[in-house]
Amino acid sequence: QVQVVESGGGLVQPGGSLRLSCAASGSIFSIYAMGWYRQAPGKQRELAASISNDGRTNYADSVKGRFTISRDNAKNTVFLRMNSLKPEDTAVYYCNAHRLGDTFYNYWGQGTQVTVSS
Repeated sequence: QVQVVESGGGLVQPGGSLRLSCAASGSIFSIYAMGWYRQAPGKQRELAASISNDGRTNYADSVKGRFTISRDNAKNTVFLRMNSLKPEDTAVYYCNAHRLGDTFYNYWGQGTQVTVSS
């Protein structure tokens, strides 16, 4: 069992920056792949960025060059640095932890609101 808790959301002006954090507990953090998903009003949840347990990263085309995902296994935390924010980045951002073992283990946080508006 893994618990993940997001923090760092808020209101920011277009062009601004935010850093989201996701703290994990309850299991061996380093064996999990981690991801940041987002869901805008009226839209489906989509992957923004992910990082594997060995540090490989993947980004949605819409955030490439602006967002950076990273992890600190010593602190059981994954980060999402968001630069050059746009109004279309407005969404609830969810942290996800998953791994494939004897079954598929998949855990979600409660989400943190990011609003980009002037």
